[in-house]
Amino acid sequence: MNAQVDAYICAKPPEFAAALAQLRAMLHDILPDHIEVMSYAMPGLRAPQKGGKMIIGYAAFARHIGLYPHSGSVIDKINCAPFKTSKSGIMFAPSDLPPRALVAAIIAQRQRELATG
Repeated sequence: MNAQVDAYICAKPPEFAAALAQLRAMLHDILPDHIEVMSYAMPGLRAPQKGGKMIIGYAAFARHIGLYPHSGSVIDKINCAPFKTSKSGIMFAPSDLPPRALVAAIIAQRQRELATG
């Protein structure tokens, strides 16, 4: 675990901190060998090899949490309904975390994108 990520989560209001901690645990479960970092002022996981690319990041805002695959072309390839999406990620309320299957699909698409160059 990363002390900067711990501090980021602890600084959020309780409802957001609890949701972020759950999301963090889910991401570590899906990507157990990846490196936890702060990137673009948000927690995330980077591929474990030297110079590994960012796979996924997440951040809390005033009214929602966002999950970002660090690519503008991943979300359009995944059915993210019923969650609100942008080109760069999905947004959700702290009380409505996306299911593990959706998070895993976003991560898998990002990994496919990185593997093909």
